[in-house]
Amino acid sequence: MLSSFSRSMRSLEADSPRRPVLALLFATTLILAWTAWLFLARVAVYEVSDRADLQVDRAAHPIEAQFTGRVVSSYMVLDREVKSREVLVELDADAQQLQLKEERVRSTALAPQIGALQSQIQAEETAWQQERQAAPVALEESSARVKEADAGARLAEEEAKRQDQLFASGVVSEVDLHRARSAAQERRAAADSLRLGVSRLERQQLTQDSERQAHVQELKTQLVQLKGQRATAGAEIERLQGEVSRRSIRAPVDGRLGEVANLRVGSVVREGEKLGAVVPTGNLRIVANFLPPDALGRIRPGQHARMRLQGFPWVQYGSLSATVTSLANEVRDGRIRVELTVDSNSGSHIPLQHGLPGTVEVKVEETSPAALVLRTAGRLLASPRSTSDSSRPAAESHEGS
Repeated sequence: MLSSFSRSMRSLEADSPRRPVLALLFATTLILAWTAWLFLARVAVYEVSDRADLQVDRAAHPIEAQFTGRVVSSYMVLDREVKSREVLVELDADAQQLQLKEERVRSTALAPQIGALQSQIQAEETAWQQERQAAPVALEESSARVKEADAGARLAEEEAKRQDQLFASGVVSEVDLHRARSAAQERRAAADSLRLGVSRLERQQLTQDSERQAHVQELKTQLVQLKGQRATAGAEIERLQGEVSRRSIRAPVDGRLGEVANLRVGSVVREGEKLGAVVPTGNLRIVANFLPPDALGRIRPGQHARMRLQGFPWVQYGSLSATVTSLANEVRDGRIRVELTVDSNSGSHIPLQHGLPGTVEVKVEETSPAALVLRTAGRLLASPRSTSDSSRPAAESHEGS
């Protein structure tokens, strides 16, 4: 046993100079390999979004109540396929239906009144035209009678003069002279009366013409008022029809109900209240939000990305392969919007649907591990300096105070 122990000790003493050399060679090789990997290897650099979700390439349309009212019926079922203009919710419209019926009755009653008034106006205008045509004939007739009376008066006056001459000669008696003078005066008075009748007839015709014109104008005014009432009733009917129609809340587009409110018959909805949303049929896209320093100048259209969905462990389900399609130029709510398309050869077995949340990783570059280490070190060194620079003005202001 002592001899075996002695041989072991001698073997160890013989091997002791080789072990440090082998260890040194191994360490040197390891350092060289690690250095080569550090500077020569290429690793992918990804920018990760704060939030991302799957959306249909057409925006979801909200379903809102345009009036306050009581629910009469509801056909909103989550994930149900709907067509454009399909009725989803009906609100109580009994009061509007009653007003609509009243306006229709009033409009219907105005139609025969307007027709009768139009016929009356036409008859009045016809009679007025006939009177205006008959007026000159009546004036000519009266003027002819005046001329006839003037001729008779002149003849009687000449006869009276002749009787006066004969009375001077003693041929006729004084009675015959007075009879002739009376006849002449009577004829002249009759002629003057007829002349005054012509003037009276002219004034009477003017008065009748004015009265007829005023009456026709009054009828036309009444006609305009009735037509105005009918137009007002028609506008009110259209308004009530529109209100009744809008109390039937319809689907804005074809699609599926992606969100529905808990509506029961008899419940009251308020004007502007959101009752649900219709997700239109279309291709799915990814919408992600990045911090501006991570996105601006680094993310570009055409870059490859992958999306990991919440609730679907990527080890089991994998991730979605995507491609950047567009990038916003303006910051909104402190984030940059990035849109991506899902690659057709993604190979994921996840049932894709609108609204699935997750995160997006965009491959922005490939660089060496050494560059990543130096970049990280630079950020760590810059952070304390920026902190001290930001605190320096506060300290100076404190000293000044």
